[in-house]
Amino acid sequence: MRLSRQIRDRLTLEKGERALATAPTRGGSYVVATSTALHLPTPSGTFTRLPWERIDQASWKDGWLHVHETAGGPEHHVRLVEPGSVPETVRERVTATVVISRDARLPSGGTVRIAGRRPATGGDVRWSFVFAPGLDPSDPGLRAQAEQVLQDLRRQTGL
Repeated sequence: MRLSRQIRDRLTLEKGERALATAPTRGGSYVVATSTALHLPTPSGTFTRLPWERIDQASWKDGWLHVHETAGGPEHHVRLVEPGSVPETVRERVTATVVISRDARLPSGGTVRIAGRRPATGGDVRWSFVFAPGLDPSDPGLRAQAEQVLQDLRRQTGL
């Protein structure tokens, strides 16, 4: 897929990164899905680059693309005028980075989802925790418990 020069000049593309799908937004910009990242428009006219492994989940509903970053990062909501293949491309690319995803009970109660993701460019698995609602992800005790569960998971899977 070829990007217009106007869009390409505003994107921060890595070497070898290529566009797979684009969609115009209600605000007059574009969402661009590439081989390694999702590029979302910002109010200032630039783009936020989200590598696929940094997207915890994404959904498409009623003309809106909803993107949630890993590790409690920000949420992004973008209205697409003509979605084309962007929703399917986002789903496929995010799913392709998931090596393992497990829900685990913490010793003190509550649960945490542990996800291991591999960047589209290859390399080491990156781990993230998504704590159940009501649990404070910044609590050092909870983080230590989650780290212990992760260590057990890594021993079991060899990751």
